[in-house]
Amino acid sequence: MDILWSLLALTIGASNPESVQPAQVSTNPINTAVQSAWNLSALTAQKDSVVIDADNPPLKIDPQPDAPTVKGIYVTAYSAGGARMSELLDLLDNTGLNSMVIDVKDDLGYITYKTENKDLLKMGTSQKFIPDIDELMKKLKDHNVYPIARIVVFKDTILAENHPELSFTNSDGSVWKNGKGDAFVNPYSKEVWDYNVDIAKEAAAKGFKEIQFDYVRFAEGFENRADKLIYEKTDKTRTQAVSEFVQYARKELAPLGVRVSVDIFGYAASVPAAEGIGQDFTKISENVDVIAPMVYPSHYSTGWFGAKDPDREPYVTIKGSMEDTFKKLDEIEDESQRPIVRPWIQDFTASWLGSGHYTKYGKAEVDAQIKAMADMGVEEYLLWNASNRYTKDANYGPKD
Repeated sequence: MDILWSLLALTIGASNPESVQPAQVSTNPINTAVQSAWNLSALTAQKDSVVIDADNPPLKIDPQPDAPTVKGIYVTAYSAGGARMSELLDLLDNTGLNSMVIDVKDDLGYITYKTENKDLLKMGTSQKFIPDIDELMKKLKDHNVYPIARIVVFKDTILAENHPELSFTNSDGSVWKNGKGDAFVNPYSKEVWDYNVDIAKEAAAKGFKEIQFDYVRFAEGFENRADKLIYEKTDKTRTQAVSEFVQYARKELAPLGVRVSVDIFGYAASVPAAEGIGQDFTKISENVDVIAPMVYPSHYSTGWFGAKDPDREPYVTIKGSMEDTFKKLDEIEDESQRPIVRPWIQDFTASWLGSGHYTKYGKAEVDAQIKAMADMGVEEYLLWNASNRYTKDANYGPKD
C-alpha cells in the first residue's frame, strides 16, 4: 500500500485540524508524513464519514518511535496536584523508572483539571484536582518524565447522570448503577466516543505523549441484564462496539503524534473473547500501539498457572500470564500489527484475600514480577498502587 494512503487510513475523519499546531508534532520523518497526510485528509474528510471496521485495522505506525522503554507508575490526580508529587518525582529521579500514568479523566468521570472547552463541559464536569495542568506538564518535562494520560472511558457516573440518554436506564427511567454505585455509559454511542476522544485531544495538546484508555468495556455481568436495560444499540456485537471505539480513537489521535494504549483484564489473554463485557484481546491489540494487561497476581484465583495461591507466587503468575499473552498475540498474523506489551504489575498488598492466601508485597515480590517479564522478553511495565506508595529499592534497572 502506498505510504500516503496508508497514513490516510489512520487519519480519515479528523474533527478539527485547525487545532493541531505544528510544534506539537515532532520533526522525525514518520510524524512529518503523518502530519502531511493529516493536512490532506482534512480537505477531503468529514468526522462523521469515518468508516470503522475493527476486523480490518489500518497500517500501524508508531507516533512515538523515540519513546523510552517505559517503566512507569500510576499517579492519581490528587497526587499529581498535591504534595505527594515531589516524592514521586524524586522516586523517578533516582531509579530506572521514567514514566507516569496520570488521571486526566478519573473513575467517577471527572476531568481532573479546569478545562475551558465548552463542548467538554456540556457533557461532563471538571474539577481542579490538578490546580495548574500547564505547570504540571512543565514539571514533568523538567524531570524528563514520559507523560501518559489515563482516561476512564465507559465507567462514567458523571456523564451518565448528566446525560442518561447516553447511559443504561431502568424501566422507570433511572440510571442503572452496579453494586458499588458506579454508572456506565454506552459503548455503542458515537457521542460517548467523541467526548472521550476530545478529552484525549486536549490532553495531547497539553503535552501528554500517550493516551491510555481504561474501562474500555461494558459493565461486569452486562450479558445478564442486556435485555432488561434501556439503551440505544446497533447491529454490532459488544466486542465489535468496543474494538471499533479503540480503532476510531487511534485514527483520530495518531495525527497528533500520541500513542494509544488500552488497559485490559489480564485473564482476557487466557480465555476466549469476553463477549459479556465486550473485550476481545486480539481485536483490541490490533488497533492500539500499546496493550496493557492488568496481570496483578492477586487477581488470579487458585489454580491459575499451577499456583495454589497466585498472589504468593508472583514469578510463576506473571510468567504464565505473559505466556498466554503472547499465545493470544500470535493470532495476529501480521507481526507489524502487534502492539507493545506493557503489563500492569502489583505493588500493593492484597490482604483481603485472607490469611495464608496473600503475601506482603515489597522489593522481593516486585523484583520477581520484573524478572518474570524479562525472562519472557518484556521490558516495559507499569506499577499499580492506588495510594501511590511504591517500592523504592526494587530492581528497576539503571537510570537511562
